[in-house]
Amino acid sequence: MSAPAGGTRRSALEVVAAGPLTTVQDAGRFGHADLGVGRSGAADAASYALANRLLANPPGAAALETTLGGLRVRARGPVTVSLTGAEAPVTVDGRGAAANAVLHLPDGAELALGVPERGLRSYLGVRGGLDVPPVLGSRSTDLLAGLGPDLPVPGALLPVGPAPAAPPNVDQAPVAPVGGSEVRLRVRLGPRDDWFTEEAVATLLSCAYEVTPRSDRVGARLSGPGLERARSGELPSEGMVAGSLQVPPGGEPVLFLADHPVTGGYPVVAVVYSADLPGAAQARPGTRIRFTL
Repeated sequence: MSAPAGGTRRSALEVVAAGPLTTVQDAGRFGHADLGVGRSGAADAASYALANRLLANPPGAAALETTLGGLRVRARGPVTVSLTGAEAPVTVDGRGAAANAVLHLPDGAELALGVPERGLRSYLGVRGGLDVPPVLGSRSTDLLAGLGPDLPVPGALLPVGPAPAAPPNVDQAPVAPVGGSEVRLRVRLGPRDDWFTEEAVATLLSCAYEVTPRSDRVGARLSGPGLERARSGELPSEGMVAGSLQVPPGGEPVLFLADHPVTGGYPVVAVVYSADLPGAAQARPGTRIRFTL
């Protein structure tokens, strides 16, 4: 960790433990789909945005996204942080701390995040944002494309950027818990719903599907009734967006999330509304998902 020209030491977060999966994320990587590079960014955009709002950060400041908790970080220099998303036990130097709140970490303090009881992904925002090198204009780690910052490992130092001029204006935000045993997601049918039988579309909109353990930031693989095609043959590859419900030949849909591919060759029966994608991102394995028009 180096000091800037003025001689003032920069604060940083030292990773003590990274948990099952921790990545650096921001608002995403825009305008590169023609190069085969997707947007990526925080899977639960709403929780990520709240973490930055609590700290008076600009909207695109980089934060840490954790999966099923387990993150431990140590402040190197004073650091102000917030934790949002899936609520998990939080301690600072062994003492309990609040989620969805502004937390001040003195030099050397250690923050530990336990395993959330519900939901999947939590966000550790840092006042000033994480000042890791951007790639194609974003500090997001895209696991599918292999772009962006490396996965944080124990001993890694993540520098913190300059604090914004405006101070935080709230101490804690009243937020309903995220996640749950069942999630309802609104969809718009198409663009390839005509590749499926009327019975298949009715099944999609009336039956529950379950998130399987084979899910990740690329997409949620779902287990449930198969969707029968009305036509055979192959579909030329076409553009994909987050929220696409792509149906492989086996008939069980895959719900694309933040690190989805930019093209795909299987038909998309419906697309989840972007406003509901944060709920999809918090659906852990075993969660039931129902789709509604």
